[in-house]
Amino acid sequence: MSSATSTAHLPSGLSVLTTFPDVLFIPEFDAIYQGTAALFYLSAAVLEATSTYFAQALQLIVYRENIAAVVFAFLATLMYVIHQVFSLRRWKSS
Repeated sequence: MSSATSTAHLPSGLSVLTTFPDVLFIPEFDAIYQGTAALFYLSAAVLEATSTYFAQALQLIVYRENIAAVVFAFLATLMYVIHQVFSLRRWKSS
């Protein structure tokens, strides 16, 4: 009698390219995507921080919105970098 449990087959090598969902798990593309996104968010955060610093004559509410945008841009950058580090660690261990 066979067991009722089944194990999921994870493709490797060129068999990754045979089905559409598996193509999305190619680690090199994920690492490139995460690095590029982190770089774009970091550059946007730095530009926003610089413009906020030099535009202190803005109204108080606009100034606070710019500060919030800077904080969230740096947090988004941090999340992308953390995700990239863990993705690369997972890829290296497999």
